[in-house]
Amino acid sequence: MSTMNNQVRRTERGDLPTSPPQSRDRDQITAEARANRLRTLVEAAGDMVWTVDLTMRPTYVSASIHRHLGYTQKEALQTSMERVFSPESYRFAMSVLSGELAKDGAPNVPPDRTPTFEIDLVHKDGYLVPVEICYTALRDPRGNPVEIMAVARNIAERKRIERENSCHTEKMIAALEQTVQSLAMLLEMRDSYTAGHQRRVADLASAIARELGMPDGDVRGLRLAGLIHDIGKVRVPAEILSCTRRLCAAEFEIIKMHPAIGYEVLREIDFPWPIAETVYQHHERLDGSGYPRGLLLTDIILEARILAVADVVEAIASDRPYRRALGVGSALEEVTSHAGTLYDRDVVDACVGVFQEGSYVFEEQASPFELDP
Repeated sequence: MSTMNNQVRRTERGDLPTSPPQSRDRDQITAEARANRLRTLVEAAGDMVWTVDLTMRPTYVSASIHRHLGYTQKEALQTSMERVFSPESYRFAMSVLSGELAKDGAPNVPPDRTPTFEIDLVHKDGYLVPVEICYTALRDPRGNPVEIMAVARNIAERKRIERENSCHTEKMIAALEQTVQSLAMLLEMRDSYTAGHQRRVADLASAIARELGMPDGDVRGLRLAGLIHDIGKVRVPAEILSCTRRLCAAEFEIIKMHPAIGYEVLREIDFPWPIAETVYQHHERLDGSGYPRGLLLTDIILEARILAVADVVEAIASDRPYRRALGVGSALEEVTSHAGTLYDRDVVDACVGVFQEGSYVFEEQASPFELDP
């Protein structure tokens, strides 16, 4: 009874009751159980988990490292991170980490951010293991970083599949290129004046695209479009194609059909580039005066704008059925005088650049064209 009265008096004074020893033991057991459960989850996940201090000394490594890198936990804790990373990956990771830590305290930068990137780790046996790694800072109660936790996922199998897919894609593209070459040869067999024209246009268009900084893959697609940009002429009567006089209005209307015909021929082929649309648009002009659809600047894709300039320059610089070649100087003067109205100004500048700066010459020319003064 006395003990009960003492407890009531302590409660009335506002004293908090102390936890009995059994309660503290239960709390400790519960905390240890949670820690063990978390450790089990980390190990079962299969990814490698590190924590390192700010000097990059490991403070914890999950046992899964043995499966991926061959180290035991004890060995990994005694191995510097500089040895675990490939030299290039270590420099890159340190650069990213330094940059992220430098952002601390900056406005609108969350403290719990988790950058992710791909690097190579080094297996105990010396070979590289590609991983996708993300990390975050572990912070003290004041928000200051005290450790870095990183989670690394082995992506070797994913990389292998990507290489196989890339190889398969490359074979498909090679087959498409062979198909394009065959189509180009078919047209050249029918129209002797087209022989070499498409190839020279494709070469010049590729040079212009590279001058503009277009990615290599896109340049490759543009070159294919150039090789068959006149494929629609298969439907144009041969006597019109080889006519040595200027065409009448009706004949020219027939010629103007070839971009649309080319589009119909190519649109069902599953190219990884807009080849059919490039062929369709290569006679369009920025001011809407082109054909067959009268498109304006905003509707004409870059590939078609490049091909248009290359096509005009090659046509003026080379022999045609009804006249002799006028030379590159005249061709560049034509596109330069209409830059911004008919032709894309940046494309024209790039075209002039490949001739002037790179001493570009058309295929099958014995010497470089000299620019007219």
